Amino acid sequence: MKKLFAVLAALAFTTSVFAQEELPTTAIKDVNTGKKIAFNQTVEAGKVTVISFWATWCVPCKKEIKSIREKLAGWKSETDFNFMTVSLDETRAEGLVRSYAKSQGWDFPYYIDPNSDLKRSLNFQNVPYTIIIDKSGKIVYQHSGYEEGSENVTYEKVKEYANK
Repeated sequence: MKKLFAVLAALAFTTSVFAQEELPTTAIKDVNTGKKIAFNQTVEAGKVTVISFWATWCVPCKKEIKSIREKLAGWKSETDFNFMTVSLDETRAEGLVRSYAKSQGWDFPYYIDPNSDLKRSLNFQNVPYTIIIDKSGKIVYQHSGYEEGSENVTYEKVKEYANK
């Protein structure tokens, strides 16, 4: 019975994420400008976007983003897509987010979801959490957790959706 419940819960979660007609309009904050922006406006229409949800206290999150960043220039020379991050740190940690991103040389957009409103809108529990949004603005792939090399699987999915 527990297995059946777990399978049904997993199906309900997957369906709820993939059944979204439009991305949430939940406000997140651009860490560089300090301005709030609707999440759906951070995604460029007609372009695949990878979004990595993370936190400053999450070691696997930092490893995943570092691995992606190291490969990003090469990937982008092969495939046209966007990459951005959203921190789930609290408002009081915004300075930590900014200083960490700058110390790592991040040259991609990074946002903060200080009250986890976007996290609730997207219905996920743990970080790292990565999603891919296709050219039409739909979530087409999601992955929770990080193991070394899993960024390559994400990139293979990016190529798949970018070439559609």
